[in-house]
Amino acid sequence: VRGTRGAPAFIAGFVIGDLVWFTIAVTGLAALAQTASAVFAAIKYAGAAYLLYLAWRMWTAPATGADVPDDRSADAASQRASRLFAGSLALTLGNPKTMVFFLALLPTVVELDRLSVAGFAEIAAVIAVVLPTVLGAYVLAAARARRLLQNPRAVRIVNRTGATVMAGAAIAVARS
Repeated sequence: VRGTRGAPAFIAGFVIGDLVWFTIAVTGLAALAQTASAVFAAIKYAGAAYLLYLAWRMWTAPATGADVPDDRSADAASQRASRLFAGSLALTLGNPKTMVFFLALLPTVVELDRLSVAGFAEIAAVIAVVLPTVLGAYVLAAARARRLLQNPRAVRIVNRTGATVMAGAAIAVARS
């Protein structure tokens, strides 16, 4: 997304995609948790391992400065809301990281065998409010930080900080 104009449509696609993955995770895990605890544990550890892999990839990623196009030169067609929405929805639905996230963390905070329709709706509502708020804050922060991220040293610091946080999350998932 170039600039902040297309952010609402992009964020909407992201949220809808996450809600789809959340629904799949809840419905699939509820049955799985009742019948196969060993499979569930394997999925949890696989999710933790994947988070560690992503952390390693971030840590070792080359630190090159980001190309920052000028907002005024952005192609009008690439800013169409429908394209941004469809693109972010496809990106989210095609990305297994979201499903792994829900598979790994959801059971540690929600008793899936006791999750009611009302409980599901409450969690979905929280996702629908919190996720756009967080992503909107990211958009605003990114708009301010885009010049900083032209510096390879700054990119390396961001990558390694993110990798450390992701590795910590992987350890927390594995220990739960």
